Amino acid sequence: MHPAYSVILFTTSAGAGYGLLFLVALAAPRGMVPLSAGFGIASMGLALVLITTGLLSSTFHLGRPERAWRAMSQWRSSWLSREGIAAVLTYIPAVLLAGSWVFFGDTNGIGPGWMSAFAWIGALVTVFCTGQIYASLPTIRQWNSVLTTPVYLLYALATGALFLNALIRGFGGAEQWCDVLVILSLIAAWAVKGSYWRGIDTASEFNTVETATGLRSLGKVRLLDPPHSSDNYLMREMGFKVARKHARSLRRIAKTFGLFLPLVVTSVMTQAEGGLGILLALVALVCGMAGVAVERWLFFAEAKHTVQLYYGEEAA
Repeated sequence: MHPAYSVILFTTSAGAGYGLLFLVALAAPRGMVPLSAGFGIASMGLALVLITTGLLSSTFHLGRPERAWRAMSQWRSSWLSREGIAAVLTYIPAVLLAGSWVFFGDTNGIGPGWMSAFAWIGALVTVFCTGQIYASLPTIRQWNSVLTTPVYLLYALATGALFLNALIRGFGGAEQWCDVLVILSLIAAWAVKGSYWRGIDTASEFNTVETATGLRSLGKVRLLDPPHSSDNYLMREMGFKVARKHARSLRRIAKTFGLFLPLVVTSVMTQAEGGLGILLALVALVCGMAGVAVERWLFFAEAKHTVQLYYGEEAA
């Protein structure tokens, strides 16, 4: 698949935003983060900015962005519709929680913890729906995996933890639980991603021309002519290829920036204070986000749609 930068920005930015919202909405009512109005503005504001940036960028690859709202109409059968509805509904408790925190010093939101609970549940459901959009597509073998959605959830948690850790350090705090969460969530996310990569590399079943045409019982199927004689949308968007050698190199780059560097920096940061702690938290954040961005590019670039079988591909 063609790795559209708008979708890469959407999945990285919105994922981190929902991860940050999830953690703040859980931690603030329990007093696990600074409870000042300034921290409320910074944390909730940053989460909403990341989410909004991601959601808006997701419309850039559409031919008619003004009609994006229609994607919500098929909620009974479409994970895309469910994601859109969940994303919009999550704004309500998130904004109410931010307002009650900033203006009234209430980190529970309106009611006995209802808004904070609705906020983190909404964030969790939205990211789950995002993962299911890809995991539910049998036409793309690489995405149609039980590990696709867990990867999305764990990356949202890990990047959200990186943002939260940087915010806490920026406000003069040093929460050990957040350092530990960063380390554990990064390890979990990349461990599951490693299993995902091994799964798509060693799969024993592939889609072939025979299975795509339903003529497997007749033996080997050969295409006489391609469906089109010139470049078209399907070939541009679904015929993107990345060499196996380049994919392996990019995987190493993704793991270096997304896992190893943030782990090392965060481990050192546990012993640092003041300006050095803030600097290390920012370095870990930048490295982690860069690694996830490379991983997301690969997620799309390595995917092969079965339609390519009609354009000469032997397997997908």
